[in-house]
Amino acid sequence: LCLPVRADRAVFAAYWGRGYGCGPGALEAAFREFAPHVRTAWIARPEHQGTVPAGVRRLTPGTAAYWTALARSKYLVNNVNFDRRLVKRRGQVLVQTQHGTPLKHMGLDLQERPAAARGMDFPQLLRNTAKWDYVLSGNRHTTLTWERVYPGRYTTLEYGSPRNDVFQRATSVDVARLRASLGVPEDAVALLYAPTHRDHRRTQRPALDLERLLERLDPRFVVLARAHYTHDGPLADPAGAQGRIIDVGGHPSVEELCLASDALITDYSSIMFDYANLDRPIVLLTDDWEAYEAARGVYFDARDHPPGAVARSADELADILAGGHWRGSRSARSRAAFRERFCPYDDGRAAERVVRHVV
Repeated sequence: LCLPVRADRAVFAAYWGRGYGCGPGALEAAFREFAPHVRTAWIARPEHQGTVPAGVRRLTPGTAAYWTALARSKYLVNNVNFDRRLVKRRGQVLVQTQHGTPLKHMGLDLQERPAAARGMDFPQLLRNTAKWDYVLSGNRHTTLTWERVYPGRYTTLEYGSPRNDVFQRATSVDVARLRASLGVPEDAVALLYAPTHRDHRRTQRPALDLERLLERLDPRFVVLARAHYTHDGPLADPAGAQGRIIDVGGHPSVEELCLASDALITDYSSIMFDYANLDRPIVLLTDDWEAYEAARGVYFDARDHPPGAVARSADELADILAGGHWRGSRSARSRAAFRERFCPYDDGRAAERVVRHVV
């Protein structure tokens, strides 16, 4: 290839072409604000191109424009890996944002977890990491984990999580607008339910019966049900529970769902580390912890160092929510300690710091 790399071009992607968002989305916006001389482009499959902001060039995977942009743009930003056929050229800079703080085992640690690895190509993993110039990290735990399970010659930027910048910048007006757009009643207590993927299950339908849970709670409670992106279909029938379950599985921004909610219910998802920035209640449902730990592996026991209350069964979860323990002083103390450990740099300017360092 004779055409030179263009220093004024950047290509972004997230989650294998699923649309605009996560760390790359925050960095793309920061490029436009702090490095306006760089023209940005976003890779998205056709069905997701509507999520890309106006003014950002859209690239469809596999097209000539896609390959040309990858070959000629100086900056390449992703939260997963680009096409393995990408040959990185001299002068190109690849920024790997990752997509969350790791609780579950990742990278080379999956060599001993066949149920989770599912035929992962570990030699290819090492070839991918060899292309990385920068890897983003939100905390010391993440830095130490990434540098061990994704070995390479890259530089770690322990600057905070760009995708969490919005949590520090959003206003009460923004939150009210988001709640209204999702159909959350004004006086409702909105619980965001966001379970993670389970490698040990053939089907991904969670055991938590949301209709039964809501039967035990005050009528003001509603659930924003967010399925993991690998899960096909909603977590519950939105027509059930008298309209108190709102299916948000197709919403393009999990950050907006966090902002729109009053509390989070999750299990072992990395969303807990992001949500902690909001200083709103978090409840962990750990009813299958032993099976999850055996199949996937974890870096620490979230039940011992939780971001809030811990329920070991659906009934205990209902008791915690009905009794108010989910937002009590003990929960607040756990959340503060968790936030201090995992969110030390999340001040709303992580993306700016990355752009100023990289460009």
